[in-house]
Amino acid sequence: MRKFLGLVLLVASVILSAQTLIIKGSNTVYPIAQLWVEEFKKINPSVVVTLEGAGSTTGIKALFNNTTDIANSSRFLKASEVEEMHKAGKYFAPIVIAYDGLSVIVNPNLAIDSITMETLKKIYTGEITQWNQVDPKLPNRPIVVYSRNTASGTFETWVEKVLQGEKLSPRVQMLESSQAEIESVAKNQYAIAYTGMGYVTSQVKALKVNGIEPTIANVLAGVYPISRPLYVFIDLARFNNTWPQQGIVADFIRFILSPEGQKLVEKAGYIPAYGTGK
Repeated sequence: MRKFLGLVLLVASVILSAQTLIIKGSNTVYPIAQLWVEEFKKINPSVVVTLEGAGSTTGIKALFNNTTDIANSSRFLKASEVEEMHKAGKYFAPIVIAYDGLSVIVNPNLAIDSITMETLKKIYTGEITQWNQVDPKLPNRPIVVYSRNTASGTFETWVEKVLQGEKLSPRVQMLESSQAEIESVAKNQYAIAYTGMGYVTSQVKALKVNGIEPTIANVLAGVYPISRPLYVFIDLARFNNTWPQQGIVADFIRFILSPEGQKLVEKAGYIPAYGTGK
């Protein structure tokens, strides 16, 4: 009996001493966050980390609901979220952690290498529906159009920069993740989609936009037309409206902004926001 009680007390003490970190949000940032978590746990083996990537809006809502410590986001806060934040007495601090160029992807077998912003707008609003309307040399086949869902910060960026506020065509098929977009375009010769540059693989082809490739150099130079910063948000109201200096959240933020953390941004296929110590 004493041995059993001793075991129970030991297990309880381990559970109580373990630190937990919850991270939710952007599907785009998810591959970076996976690498961060793997390395961070090597440094802090007692830390229990939960990581979810269901969309930027999901992460920001979790900050409001106090169900996450950190929200990954591929967009900035909306005006409505800023208003709600003030009413709730919260203070979501944005931290730029990387830069991204949204890549327009098609099947490698489609004979197109470049597209304009105006054409993209017409495809996604439904004004253009056939590939031969884009270029007479392309097949007279319907364009199968994919998009991220409305919980996605990538979707919000696309609406702002490409659709410029116009409505998405009902023909557009909404997908739950960037990986689903890659897989769908890889399977369909007449498909088009958009995704963060870190998700692009040899299964698909990234098009030039307005004649400019989605490269690191072009994103950093500000010439690629669908570029954006990537963020993590923390609620400073949890830390008496000051920057956290101690604790697991502070340790994690310091790690992801360090040269080691920024090298992992690069490894995931995105552009580090800070030095990597090379």
